Amino acid sequence: MDIVNCLPYLKDRTDYQRDNFEKFLKKVSFSYTVPSIHIAGSNGKGSVATYLARIYKEAGYKVGLYTSPYFYSMNEMIEINGEYIKDEEVKKYINEYKKEIEKYHLSEFELETFIALNYFKDQQVDIAIIECGMGGLIDATNIFTPILSIITTVSLEHTAYLGNSIYEVATQKAGIIKSEVPALIGELNTEAETSITTYAKDMDSKVYKVGPTFNIKHLDDGISFNYRYLEDVKLNSVATYACYDASIAIEAIYILKDKYNVNDDIIKLGLLKAYMPNRMEIVKSHPLVIIDGGHNPEAIDKLVKSISDKYIDKPIHIVFACFKDKNISSILPSLSLISNDITLTTFDHVRARNEEDYFLFLEEYKFDADYKVVINNLLSLYPEDIILVTGSLAFASRVRRLFKDE
Repeated sequence: MDIVNCLPYLKDRTDYQRDNFEKFLKKVSFSYTVPSIHIAGSNGKGSVATYLARIYKEAGYKVGLYTSPYFYSMNEMIEINGEYIKDEEVKKYINEYKKEIEKYHLSEFELETFIALNYFKDQQVDIAIIECGMGGLIDATNIFTPILSIITTVSLEHTAYLGNSIYEVATQKAGIIKSEVPALIGELNTEAETSITTYAKDMDSKVYKVGPTFNIKHLDDGISFNYRYLEDVKLNSVATYACYDASIAIEAIYILKDKYNVNDDIIKLGLLKAYMPNRMEIVKSHPLVIIDGGHNPEAIDKLVKSISDKYIDKPIHIVFACFKDKNISSILPSLSLISNDITLTTFDHVRARNEEDYFLFLEEYKFDADYKVVINNLLSLYPEDIILVTGSLAFASRVRRLFKDE
């Protein structure tokens, strides 16, 4: 199979059955011994993973990074020291295991995970940062013992798979915690924290908690904050919530200092060099166009706070599109706190909401199926205002491509 056929081949494999994956791993005698940090959470896990990878890279380590979803190409999910996996490597792993892949009906994400972990092992990275896809306990990435487990946040999401309460969702995410392996948790509500700490106690896992950030300042070209002993930590982001994600990364670095020594100056340099696409990203300065992949109530609440902190006096126009399974009855009222001009739209994705999926909200919010026309009209009508595009990482990535191509 050549690479032209390999990448569509990945997309065709959509049926996730954990039992099949377990049988596949046993059949191919899968083993993985790369020292790795495993990250789960409803929000922020991709950002924390990226911050950690950049810090360790600046410290001179060879670092593997596996994140999801990708925006334009599957190769983006798997990188070593900032270099994406090459097509030839993807082809090699698919061809080597093609018979078993088909026999056990691996899903796309299972196959991508299998490729990533084998690639990091074969390339002999010093440390790998692995982001969960969904949940934790039954996630395709949960097939190794990490050196640190991180759970960033917990909110009610993917209830068909993870449970109908915060406690149940938290228990699923706690599934990445392994026996006698330390765990780091973010700021969680009582229900989530109780679930995770109970699980960790059963696993004899020591639990660390992220501390508060201090002295957050909005700069012309980013944001700065203090955390623990670090002062004036700068980020290449305008989002207040980025300080929280960076603080989790800093705490993780401190926990693992005995194994991976990184001085404070390198921590600050790595954080400054990290770049987060689709996280309150400015893609045009005049008028100011911001895109953000916030896709659940918790993420939207953080976005609303960040926008309010930075742009308190500017009128804001919002273009919103999301997937059908998202709780927009909570999301849209939150966005209404910062804007009285919200346009609902859709985009080319099998899971995207269309007009009929918004029917309960069409009396209060307008709908236009062509998001490109909506954005272009806003650019023309409001050159001095802010245009915010949000609701889905998939939607944000499409809009981002429009502006980047331009």
